[in-house]
Amino acid sequence: MKTILHTSESRGIVNQGWLQARHSFSFANYYNQERIHFGVLRVLNDDIFGAGGGFGMHPHDNMEIITIPFEGALRHGDNMGNGGVIQRGDVQVMSAGTGIVHSEINDSKEEAVKLFQIWLFPNKRDVTPRYDQKSFDVKERQNKFQLLVSPDAAQGSLWIHQDAWFWMGSFDSVQKVNYSLQKKNNGVYLVLVEGEIMVNGVQMRRRDAIGITEIESFDIEILQEGTEILIMDIPMQV
Repeated sequence: MKTILHTSESRGIVNQGWLQARHSFSFANYYNQERIHFGVLRVLNDDIFGAGGGFGMHPHDNMEIITIPFEGALRHGDNMGNGGVIQRGDVQVMSAGTGIVHSEINDSKEEAVKLFQIWLFPNKRDVTPRYDQKSFDVKERQNKFQLLVSPDAAQGSLWIHQDAWFWMGSFDSVQKVNYSLQKKNNGVYLVLVEGEIMVNGVQMRRRDAIGITEIESFDIEILQEGTEILIMDIPMQV
C-alpha cells in the first residue's frame, strides 16, 4: 500500500471576489509540477460561487466532468439545449467529447453555492457530448457508501466514459469501515469532506485528501460523528 497525503492547506488558492476556490491539482493560474494529476484524476476544485456568480458559456472537450454540490444551487445550460439546477444530493455528469459549450451560474442572488468540480481523463476520445444529472437520496449513504458514478450505471448511478467509481458516505458515530477497490490496478483518491478519520495510520481532517495505490482494500477509521467521505476509485494509467 502506497499513500500520498494532500492536506487542505497545501491546495492552490484562488480568490476572484465572486469565486473562492481551492485547487487540489494544477489549474488555471495555480501550477505545481508535483500536483498535475493522480491517475486519470486531472482536476478537483473546491469552489464557492458568490451570490449570482458563475461562469458564462465556455468550451470543454475530451474530459469527463462531474459536479457535486454541497450547499446552495447551481444552474447549468449548454449548447445542446440542456438546462437544470443541481443542489445537495444531486450529481451532474458531462462528457465533453468532441466539444461542448456550457455555463454554470449560482441560481441564487442571495446565497453562495459550494461544490466540488472534478475532471477525469476519458477512456474514449472524441465521443458524442452528453449531459446528465440525478438526485440521490442522501439517507442511502448513512453509515455506508452510496455509489454515485460508475462506468455502467450500476445501482442507479450516473455513467461516464471511464472505469471509475465515485462513492459518498456519511457516518454518525465512531466506527471502522472497509473499502474494496472495484478494479485491479485502480487507485483511490479519498477526500474527507467533513469530520476526522484515520487511514493507514494517517490522521486526516476536513478537506484533507489521500491517494492510495497498490492495495485491494483498506480500512477507514471514523473518528468523529458527522464525517462525510468522497471516494474516487480510478485507473492510474492515463
